[in-house]
Amino acid sequence: MQNNPILFDFTAVLVFVVVGVAFCYGNLALGWLLRPSIYGRDKMRIYECGEPTIGSSWVRFNIRFYTIALVFLVFDVETVFLFPVATVLRWFTAQGLGWVAFLEILTFVGVLVVGLAYAWRYGNLDWIRSTETTAEALDEPQNQVR
Repeated sequence: MQNNPILFDFTAVLVFVVVGVAFCYGNLALGWLLRPSIYGRDKMRIYECGEPTIGSSWVRFNIRFYTIALVFLVFDVETVFLFPVATVLRWFTAQGLGWVAFLEILTFVGVLVVGLAYAWRYGNLDWIRSTETTAEALDEPQNQVR
């Protein structure tokens, strides 16, 4: 009877998962046993990053934080997707398909440049927006009386 390599691989994965789950729950149980369970007023106080809170937690954040974070995320993901293409570019070139890989890279970067131009055009990258930029982005007349 031969050893089945697929069964060996699945057994290794199963052992890895069991050890990982046992490690997580073992650390939780060890922490439960070792940490003090006496709660006082100071321990129950709300804090953030070790600093006492000031004011209410119901604060409205400016939408510019989110738009700039999304633009950053798009270009961060772009670099993640360009690395695999860069690693196989030599193979594509050896097969005579270097121009196909180059066109794929140009198309991908082109779509991202169009997205960046759109965000830039409508002022999503400006930290402080002027009234003219906002009215222009909304295609409203600037002298409109409400």
